[in-house]
Amino acid sequence: QVQLVDSGGGLVQVGDSLRLSCTTSGFGPTFSTYIMAWFRQAPGKEREFVAATSSSGSSATHTGSVLGRFAISRDNAKNTLYLEMSNLKPEDTAVYYCAASRQLLLTRSRVDYDYWGQGTQVTVSS
Repeated sequence: QVQLVDSGGGLVQVGDSLRLSCTTSGFGPTFSTYIMAWFRQAPGKEREFVAATSSSGSSATHTGSVLGRFAISRDNAKNTLYLEMSNLKPEDTAVYYCAASRQLLLTRSRVDYDYWGQGTQVTVSS
């Protein structure tokens, strides 16, 4: 059974940094064939795309509002996904979810993702 467990969130100040982790199980050696991504959902808003990385980790895409501040990465040997977040802003406050997709190409669409983590809360206080 595939499981994704998000962790690393917390309460931070404006300008601080955080690293989120998504620890997975149940993929076995197939983890390296999945596109992995981070989404987030702020109160009262729809879940939105943040970043995605290719199966090998050689390419990635980030939404414009986090460019230069967030970086997605993965360790296929550990079946783990990361999101390095720096210069955090109040508008980054949300629950962050990791997700896995069987798609062959990077995708920003929620409907293309087959497995989801339970989410980790990030709160940025001003």
